[in-house]
Amino acid sequence: MPAPEDRVQQARNQRKSTSRSKLGEPGVHKRAFDPIDLLLGATTGRLPKLLPLKYSRMAVSPFAFFRGAVSIMAADLANEPNTGILVQLCGDAHVQNLGCYEASDGRLVFDINDFDETIRGPWEWDLKRMAASIVLAGRESDHSRSRCGDAVQAFAASYGDTIRTLAEQPILVYARHQIHRAKRAQAVSAALRQAERANPCDLLTKYTNGAGQFRKIEHALWRVQGNERRDVLDSLALYRQSLAPERLHLFDFFRPLDVAFKVVGTGSVGLRDYVVLMEGNGPNDPLFLQIKQEEASAYAPYLKAGRYPNHGRRVTEGQRKIQPVSDLLLGWTRIEGHDYAVRQLNDHKGSVDLAELRGDGLNNLALVAGELLARGHSRSGDPLEIRAYIGRSSKAAKVIVRYALEYASVVEADYDAFTKAIREEKVKIGR
Repeated sequence: MPAPEDRVQQARNQRKSTSRSKLGEPGVHKRAFDPIDLLLGATTGRLPKLLPLKYSRMAVSPFAFFRGAVSIMAADLANEPNTGILVQLCGDAHVQNLGCYEASDGRLVFDINDFDETIRGPWEWDLKRMAASIVLAGRESDHSRSRCGDAVQAFAASYGDTIRTLAEQPILVYARHQIHRAKRAQAVSAALRQAERANPCDLLTKYTNGAGQFRKIEHALWRVQGNERRDVLDSLALYRQSLAPERLHLFDFFRPLDVAFKVVGTGSVGLRDYVVLMEGNGPNDPLFLQIKQEEASAYAPYLKAGRYPNHGRRVTEGQRKIQPVSDLLLGWTRIEGHDYAVRQLNDHKGSVDLAELRGDGLNNLALVAGELLARGHSRSGDPLEIRAYIGRSSKAAKVIVRYALEYASVVEADYDAFTKAIREEKVKIGR
């Protein structure tokens, strides 16, 4: 690793070749692809029968479309100048990918939830995607263009301020950085209250018949039997190898009772997602283990670090690099030629409700989002380099605001093209 002063100088040199103003130029102007064709082609590993449901969920709003169309933004980002300063990207940074979960020490934390697209790439790609999501979510929660721009400004400033703070701290101190402003944000407080109420016993009522078996929930959950059930349970042997010894000891007290297929999210619809109901010390000690299929990151075609022997492992290790604390049972496995990440399902989880973003909610959540990304990038990259590139002026933040407003308009145009394709029956939707 080069000396600190050499890394700082390297970042300053990079700013000369890729100026901060260039970060405000959306790659859409260089598109050599049709966005809807690209979206419809990004179905590797997905079950065709579930794709109409995915497209139906994306058709709800421009923000829903944005959440399900990371492949389009990845292609646009690849067409843009980048800083070359690498971190472990979340990959799908948007405001509804923030939420609460129970950490390994029992504390409720607010952080990034899903890491399906995580990969090593330029730090500003996460910043740009989160910034565009703030505008789109803001418009959906009745904010004006100027208020959306103000929220992005707050987000980018929060990111820059946090990076500068962390760059001045000892390495092992910034790696453990705690975010204290989170509970003061309206949307975060609501998510925390939801998480406090949620626990695995609630899922027994929601998902099972009370006798150790899953019940069918139309278009959402159904039992898996026969060879498929056997393959899922057999995959737990490989999963065990991904756990640290002290976590494996705890997991081995549980025994599997039943297996179900679950339809999840917007971007993940079509991928295989299994839930294993397990029991520890009796019926009041349930464990719901989620085994979620992972394909290559949407960013992989555009980055050198795009090849992994197991994408479940890519997701798991990427999450651990970004977060100071993660799910106690986070791991990976493989089933019938497909890779899977494994974690607990809905263990004290709470999500961001767009209704909570009205008023000051959007701005407050934007501040938290900036701090979260800065901490993740500092843990997996070099805050000294990022700080040196950003500089002390507000120029970088203003550039991100300009980018976010322009790119949100691009997403809305793509959404219009998508809904037109649905009306013309070029895209099939389902319920």
